Amino acid sequence: MLELGKYAGTVLGAYGVTIVLLLALVWVTLRRGALMRRRLEEQEKRMGRNG
Repeated sequence: MLELGKYAGTVLGAYGVTIVLLLALVWVTLRRGALMRRRLEEQEKRMGRNG
């Protein structure tokens, strides 16, 4: 096990928060991309494109 000293809680907490924020950013990005893809497909259907 790693020896982090008296700052172990702070360091591990910072890593935990960072991981959670990165995962949230990836999730939001993928969700937004899927939404934009659906909107683009709907718009192309309205315009009569078969892409």
